[in-house]
Amino acid sequence: MPWQSARARIWTGRKIASAEPFRILVVDDNKNAADALTLFLQHDGYQVQAAYGGKEAILRAGSWLPHLIVLDISMPECNGFEAALRIRANPHTSEIAIIAFTALDESDVRRQLSDHEFDAYCQKGEPPTKLIALLNRLTEDGLS
Repeated sequence: MPWQSARARIWTGRKIASAEPFRILVVDDNKNAADALTLFLQHDGYQVQAAYGGKEAILRAGSWLPHLIVLDISMPECNGFEAALRIRANPHTSEIAIIAFTALDESDVRRQLSDHEFDAYCQKGEPPTKLIALLNRLTEDGLS
C-alpha cells in the first residue's frame, strides 16, 4: 500500500469511529515539536491539544478523551511505553487509538512492547502527510 512504509504503518485492526470534531492529543517532551505538530493538525481541521510528557498524557487522556493519541516514546519520568500501558489499563481510555511517534526504529519499538500498546507507528522525520494517512486508515470511514 502506498501510504504505508517501513517508517509509517498500522499495527492493529483497531478502528476509530469518525466524529466531529475529531480530537487528537499530541504528546512530546519537546515542547516546540509538540506545539508545531499541534498547529499543523489544527490547520488540517482537527481539535488538538498538546501534552508535554507521559504523566500529563495519562491525565489529559482521562479528562479530555481524545479519539487518537500521537505519542512520543523517549521521554523522561514516564516514557511512551509506560504512558500507553496506563492508558490501556484504564477502562475509560482503553479504546483510544495510539500512534507511536518516535525517532526510534520500528524494530526497536516492537522489541520493547509488552502488549498492544500502540495501534500504529510513525517515525519522526516522515512528512506530516504520512501521519495524516495513518490517522485516516485508523478511522472507520476515513477522514477527508
